[in-house]
Amino acid sequence: MSIDPRDLKLTDDPVQQNEVFLAAFNTGDGAVFDSLYRDDAISNLSGSPLTGAERTRVITEFLAQKPRLNAKFLNAYTAGDTLLIFVEYDMEVPQPDGDPVHMRGICTDVLRRGEDGNWLMVIDRPVAEEEYA
Repeated sequence: MSIDPRDLKLTDDPVQQNEVFLAAFNTGDGAVFDSLYRDDAISNLSGSPLTGAERTRVITEFLAQKPRLNAKFLNAYTAGDTLLIFVEYDMEVPQPDGDPVHMRGICTDVLRRGEDGNWLMVIDRPVAEEEYA
């Protein structure tokens, strides 16, 4: 499935939503990626739980480094308007010295279905299992 990052569409399908999330992340545009979050959402992308303007600032600064993310959908559980999704991720983050940092792990995300039926991120919790060369 190919998602056009210039025309991201939220979806009610958890697997497709993962593809939308990847496309938004890999644009390197913090505003595009942050648009997938509810205003009150929490992201642990920095290693600390952040919300609001601080979350947006940190996401924008991080994505400006042009990291590349790959993720494999593992499973999802739905309870009413709440979705728990598990993905296995692999990320490469460029560093100023030219040697990228590679991280992989499991991300547990909680999404909430909006009035339009589409999912928005409520909690984004990537947990790195290891860094590798």
